[in-house]
Amino acid sequence: MNPFNKQQNNKGKKKNGGTKNPLWRNIFTSLAIFVVLIIVYSFIVGSSSTVKSIPLSQLATDITAGTVKSIAIKSDTLDIVYNNGDKREAKKEPDSSLTQSLVNYGVPKDKLAAVQVDVQSDSGFVFWVINLAPFIVPIIFIALFIWFLTRQVKGAGMQAFTFGQSKARITLPHDKKQQVTFKDVAGAKEAKEELSEIVDFLKNPKKFLDIGARIPKGILLMGAPGTGKTLLARAVAGEAGVSFFSISGSEFVEMFVGVGASRVRDLFKMAKAAAPAIIFVDEIDAVGRVRGTGVGGGNDEREQTLNQILVEMDGFEPNEKVIVMAATNRPDVLDPALLRPGRFDRRVTIDLPDRKDREAILEIHARKKPFAEDVNLAVVAERTPGFSGADLYSLMNEAAILAARENRLKLAQFDLVRSIEKVMMGPERKSHLLTKKEKELTAYHEAGHAIVASVLPYADPVHKISIISRGRAAGYTLHLPLEDRKMQSKKEFLDDISVSLAGYVTEKLILNNDVTTGPSNDLQVSTALARDMVTKYGMSDKLGALALEGSGGRAMFGRGVEDGEYSEKVSGEIDSEVSLIMKESYQKAEEIINKHRPLLDAIAKRLVEKETIERDEFELILVANGITPKKKLDIEHQG
Repeated sequence: MNPFNKQQNNKGKKKNGGTKNPLWRNIFTSLAIFVVLIIVYSFIVGSSSTVKSIPLSQLATDITAGTVKSIAIKSDTLDIVYNNGDKREAKKEPDSSLTQSLVNYGVPKDKLAAVQVDVQSDSGFVFWVINLAPFIVPIIFIALFIWFLTRQVKGAGMQAFTFGQSKARITLPHDKKQQVTFKDVAGAKEAKEELSEIVDFLKNPKKFLDIGARIPKGILLMGAPGTGKTLLARAVAGEAGVSFFSISGSEFVEMFVGVGASRVRDLFKMAKAAAPAIIFVDEIDAVGRVRGTGVGGGNDEREQTLNQILVEMDGFEPNEKVIVMAATNRPDVLDPALLRPGRFDRRVTIDLPDRKDREAILEIHARKKPFAEDVNLAVVAERTPGFSGADLYSLMNEAAILAARENRLKLAQFDLVRSIEKVMMGPERKSHLLTKKEKELTAYHEAGHAIVASVLPYADPVHKISIISRGRAAGYTLHLPLEDRKMQSKKEFLDDISVSLAGYVTEKLILNNDVTTGPSNDLQVSTALARDMVTKYGMSDKLGALALEGSGGRAMFGRGVEDGEYSEKVSGEIDSEVSLIMKESYQKAEEIINKHRPLLDAIAKRLVEKETIERDEFELILVANGITPKKKLDIEHQG
């Protein structure tokens, strides 16, 4: 068995909600097959003796009467053929010639001479088969029955011996179908430059060893979900032409303590045997969480597995050409022992792609897709800020599905634009019909968002307004930044909160201080953003430069203020500051809505008529009402 292709058998379905016990099912199946085989064998054996048997005395009488044409002697069996074509069978005396026996029965010699007698001797093989078949065949049937019956039990026993073996999937260097190189990974220029050193070491380690350099044993890929961490790891193996062992962190953890550690040992043993090689552990935070904090539960199996990983990484010799790569989107929860020098000491951050990188990623995913003449990937890249590589793949796939659904052979720009909204907010809910009053209220709600976003100087410009339901939203206003940005200022946050509250303000204005459940999500988003400004980003004038919460919540795993480590007075001040930010943003949105009430009515009326307003048409309405649209981003297509 190839050690790189070892796979455990499925453990069987759970008792709850699954099928019946497979052992009893196999017993019943085996019995049914056994009965069928016995019936078939009995039929075959019975069909071989359909010729009527007669005594030897009757044969002597028939020969004397002259009705016998020929006799074939097969051992002690006589096959008799009569003149009229009938066939009979008889048995002669053992160890006695047929002629002598017939003469003893009084058959005249002249009558006997008229009968054609043929002596047929059985070969050794046929003789033994004929004589042993009645004994051997039943034994074979019983042996097959026992084997089939015990196969399930035997499989379970074999699983016990392979329980501690690694479940890693391997991509061999000569497997061109699964091989990935840096050409298949768009963007991530800095990450590819960092990883090119690893490729160079795996190809030519002598250059590094001669000068006394030691390449990092562990490389930790950090980034948001979908940014291409796994793809980059595969690309490193493809560029270097080495074996690639891939496994998820959760595959180490089992119910029994010690199994994960055993699998770690087996994985490193396989990789060292196949060196040069790369071991890739995806979602390493499943086993690499901080120990002793109570976070993730006190799991002895997980901690034993982590300890074994640490020991194996320390056990590398300087000339061993095995690189360990791992990926996570939660580097803040990893144990410090994993990140110390000598283990995962090379950390590569993979950011979300910028506009040019998004366009390059779209071009890779567009290789096998036929496009119409109007497709402009630069425009698609402009309208997808914040999209990861996985999001862009989903976008292209959804566009192809939309075109195929409408029986078209090429993808149009319209398909790509629709797929952007589908990936961001979900599919259109055409069956979700609004009443006339709800439709009008939704139009005013979205118009309020659009007006405030167009007037405030630090808000993102509006690209599209729609009152067609998508996902959980009855309508939406799509506003995107003019350019990609890595940081946001306090003014931008405050304008974003005002834009989010604009729908709530508009509903109160239209319904005479009454509100509906429509703005609930806007209130949640804006309140959470205001709290982050106070507790994470130090944007509160009263509290000042304090980080009171971590990026994942209040607990920061030893890297900041823990939950409950600030007083009730500070907690009350946080609440008052959040309330103040919300109140000031509400007043700002209210002033803009009241000032531009004619524009609000015009946009709402157009939305009720058309249901969707694109950016160009929306800007014409703004200009007609005395508002200058924000400048468009000047896009230079990079060929």
